[in-house]
Amino acid sequence: MTRKASVNRKTRETDIKAVIDLDGSGIYQIDTGIGFFDHMLSGFARHGFFDLSLSCKGDLDVDCHHTIEDCGIVLGQAIAKALGDKEGIRRFGSSLLPMDEALVRCVIDLSGRPYLVFNEEFSNDRVGDFDTEMVREFFYAISYSSMMTLHIDELHGENSHHLIEASFKAFGKALHEAVTIDQNIKGVLSTKGSL
Repeated sequence: MTRKASVNRKTRETDIKAVIDLDGSGIYQIDTGIGFFDHMLSGFARHGFFDLSLSCKGDLDVDCHHTIEDCGIVLGQAIAKALGDKEGIRRFGSSLLPMDEALVRCVIDLSGRPYLVFNEEFSNDRVGDFDTEMVREFFYAISYSSMMTLHIDELHGENSHHLIEASFKAFGKALHEAVTIDQNIKGVLSTKGSL
């Protein structure tokens, strides 16, 4: 079974192409025009063992908002498409990830019910060309477009770079666990019979 999907999305604000393989080895090729965002998506792919190719041409002359939010939408759509009917997946995933003084918890349920709980505060408004308020917007977009319940909590942290990077890596590791096929699961892991 191949769990690979591609999604293209073009608007007046962004032109995005994404391909994800949920059963990859962490190979990535990312180009969004925002260096720090590329770094974060690379960490997500590498630590989640997802092969990810993502390119975006966005209206960065305006600001970074449309690029980051729309990449979240497209990546979420690609994840949902690659999962298909979700047969045999563990469904739930969690990660507790440290990065120096920062400690972030990420918990996922691939329930088909989109919801985001996000508890992080950043001391800086920007990291490079990346507005830190866009972290929540990215995860909101990805949770709703992939139909997942997603909780991200800052347990400790001071440095904005460390907190954001820990969040993306924790998200990758939690998602990896949630999408893993478990031979003990027949059909989908739900008493309703569908996810």
